[in-house]
Amino acid sequence: MSTQDPRSVILIEDDADVRRAIGQALELEGYEVDAHESADGALTKISMKFAGILVTDIRLPGRDGRQIFQDVRIIDADIPVVLISGHGELQEAVDLMRDGAYDFISKPFATPRLLASVRNALEQRGLVLNNRRLQLQPRDTPTTLPLIGESARIVRLRSLLRELADTDVPILITGETGTGKEAVARALHEQSRRKNQPFIVVDCAALPENILEAELFGTSSVVSGMTRRTPGRLELAMRGTIFFDNIDNLTLTGQAKLLRAVADKHIDGPASGGISGLQCRVLAASNRNLATLVTSGEFRSDLFFRLNTVTLQLPPLRERREDVATLFLELLVRAANRLKRPTPLLTKAVKRHLLEHPWPGNIRELSHFADRIVLGLDATDPNHSAQDQAREPLPAIVERYEASLIRDALRATNGSVKDCLELLRIPRKTFYDKIARHGICGAATGIGGKALGFEHREKLDRRSKSGGRGHAGSIGAEAPRGKALPPLHLRRPLALGFGLRRRNRSPKMN
Repeated sequence: MSTQDPRSVILIEDDADVRRAIGQALELEGYEVDAHESADGALTKISMKFAGILVTDIRLPGRDGRQIFQDVRIIDADIPVVLISGHGELQEAVDLMRDGAYDFISKPFATPRLLASVRNALEQRGLVLNNRRLQLQPRDTPTTLPLIGESARIVRLRSLLRELADTDVPILITGETGTGKEAVARALHEQSRRKNQPFIVVDCAALPENILEAELFGTSSVVSGMTRRTPGRLELAMRGTIFFDNIDNLTLTGQAKLLRAVADKHIDGPASGGISGLQCRVLAASNRNLATLVTSGEFRSDLFFRLNTVTLQLPPLRERREDVATLFLELLVRAANRLKRPTPLLTKAVKRHLLEHPWPGNIRELSHFADRIVLGLDATDPNHSAQDQAREPLPAIVERYEASLIRDALRATNGSVKDCLELLRIPRKTFYDKIARHGICGAATGIGGKALGFEHREKLDRRSKSGGRGHAGSIGAEAPRGKALPPLHLRRPLALGFGLRRRNRSPKMN
């Protein structure tokens, strides 16, 4: 078995029949299975580069599943370990999950339950290794979002950026809205010898003509007989880089003033006193065709040719679709770290949306999509547009997500307050307060308020713990039935402002 195969599963199970059944089920799904009766020999195949996962019984002769789990964590704490037991209690499962186990399955279990856990665990492992690879990229390989990917145009752009970073020639960056023009300009600055000098951004679309001169060249005023001088942005960027975004929005008068500063390297304003020897590098960006604007008389030809020494054209996402998945994974991890949440697994609907959506908003739209996935919202809902999202305040989004977590936990535990408290990891009083605030009972969950304990009844907490018989599609049906955990997404602790400490196991990005 190749340890670099992203579909590798190491299986440790002492029961020959169960081991054979699990191995066959996984192999039928296309997984490469390396089955062992004990830990001997299995752990030697696990390393930091191991691309697969470990599935192990918790009750084994010699070194048991708990010890194996701890050994794997020493090698690489991010390798998913799926634990199987015929004697597990819910509390034992919760303890192991809190220690970092990926999943816990009680015998007897249906084959689809195992396959879903393995599939999700392998996907999580792929995310971890992918992000490690991004972190270990050579320093001369930019990790700037617009330049992530392996499409021919992006590879060429990265090469051009390395070649141009240390030159002083003006560069015009073009591309549709959201393609990352400012990020590319910043990457040019950070990879140049000017990286320790200022990087000044001038958004020409946000500068009315009446304040343009003051912003670029500075102001001078007399207060109590003393002259107060405020330097302009050109002076602030003296030995660094100045980036003119949306330069097509400059009026012809503004273009003339900028041309004099760029061409003559001279700052002539009320606050400058006539500073010569302007040494900043000039970068500019536009989402419009400046050559067309020159033809129509809306843009000065002399300024255009001054800025157009080199042009970097950033392609829209629809023209680099092979990069969308890689770019999205990077955005997903950044969003998870920023929002203090775990990196979520991708559903089939999300994957389909990534492939089929045209992404007219480009990287900016893709970034918003990643944020919604991390927050657990239905980001593929066509009725929830980006404009609707922008109008909705964050507290409302958080409230809705909190309510959905509680409803899902109640359904998964059949209304057991005790089990819900263990899953959500919140105090009993907090649980009841949130139930009341969100009005969670009745048809929404299929569980009445009486069953939820509003009359201080906990009959559901004293559910029978007698063993059950497995069904024909179960594996390990000869063992007593334990209490299986609900799906992975329900085992996340309730967070986002609820005062709970939680651990984000996704790798941090630089």
